[in-house]
Amino acid sequence: MTTGAPTSPYTAARPRRSRLRRYLPLGIAAWLVLEIWLLAQVAGAAGGLAVFLLLVAGLMAGSVVIKRAGRRAFQSLNEALQRGGSPERGGGNGLMMLGGLLLIIPGLLSDVAGLLLLLPPVQKAVSRYAENALDKRLRTAAPGSLGDAFQQARIRRPDGKVVQGEVIREDRPGPGDEQERPPLSR
Repeated sequence: MTTGAPTSPYTAARPRRSRLRRYLPLGIAAWLVLEIWLLAQVAGAAGGLAVFLLLVAGLMAGSVVIKRAGRRAFQSLNEALQRGGSPERGGGNGLMMLGGLLLIIPGLLSDVAGLLLLLPPVQKAVSRYAENALDKRLRTAAPGSLGDAFQQARIRRPDGKVVQGEVIREDRPGPGDEQERPPLSR
């Protein structure tokens, strides 16, 4: 039985928000409050000039790290193009750039996180974790999605070889297809 009141189109078909979209703004706000509180504590203990010098040092160090990582990435790409191959994986330039960006962002927690990302063992652990998380997400991708396309592109034989082949369609000519089509390649 209906009451005649119109139903909202948003109640039935509204998708649920993911946990990341729900809690990310709260996490960013808490991080900013913590950064400001920590800067105020350091300013109270060591003085405003010391905090200013720490922020400027983080800015300069971050810009040097980003410049150096960018130069290494460009050299790696240039050498790979000279050889005729692709750049080597696991160079760590992306994580070094992220570490430099975290150093540039004003705040002491971001500086500590940026300095940690500059350490090779931390880079290996973070890249391994990110690769496993991406691989897991691609494996659980729905058929027909972009993740499924990436998964299909990675299928190889157990010995690592890619089997080359071609698809031959033997369609029977229909009522309007009396003439034979020319081949696509000669």
